[in-house]
Amino acid sequence: MVQAFEGNLVWAAYWVGIAAVLDFLDGFAARILKVVSPIGKDLDSLADMVTFGVVPGVVMYKLINFSFSKHLFGIFLNVFMNDKKLGMEQYLVLLAFLGFAITIFSAIRLAKFNNDPRQSDSFIGLPTPANAILICSLPLIANLNNVRDITTFPLFGLDSLLIDPYFLVTLTIVLCYLLIAPIPLFAMKFKSFGWEGNQIRYVFLGLSIGLLIGLQYIGIPLIIFLYILMSIINNLLNRKKAVSA
Repeated sequence: MVQAFEGNLVWAAYWVGIAAVLDFLDGFAARILKVVSPIGKDLDSLADMVTFGVVPGVVMYKLINFSFSKHLFGIFLNVFMNDKKLGMEQYLVLLAFLGFAITIFSAIRLAKFNNDPRQSDSFIGLPTPANAILICSLPLIANLNNVRDITTFPLFGLDSLLIDPYFLVTLTIVLCYLLIAPIPLFAMKFKSFGWEGNQIRYVFLGLSIGLLIGLQYIGIPLIIFLYILMSIINNLLNRKKAVSA
């Protein structure tokens, strides 16, 4: 969080990545140590709220703030609104605060998860770690090839997207919806390591590794959207099986 507030978004992303790995392993550690308890569940959600709710909100706040200062509309405001009560800096601050909608909807997502018995073996709505990883991948993508200024990053036209405030605001709205959307998503929890019953997990892992190897950080947001797409397809297939049975 400190790194994000200081503008070191790449380091903030690295720390979120480390936390995501630890979040995946903490359940195994609890079971091995036999310390599973309701208190542990609450502490886990509180930790998730900070790491995967507050931090991505700060990151998006910083991204929108930066992107709008680079946008042509921002230049227009700077030139023509210097004498207005609502100056350029105040406008940027107000727009950038939309990033904290991520934090609000992450809190709602975690509260729904803790009180929904249907989410013991799967998720309903995008999990907060996946959402945070997607958001934190944006500064990593901008930093590829050690390019410090995201406005000079040429790959696949991402330079224009990553500095477009309307894209970032739209992405924020979409992610806020996905956090609380009534969409069942499969969980990456292996009760056994056999192929039977884990087909979708192994296929997803294989495709994800391929995307990471081929596209590096650019593959991260694609993996998250692949996760959503595969979950929707899996839901449709299961529904057809249930109808035919």
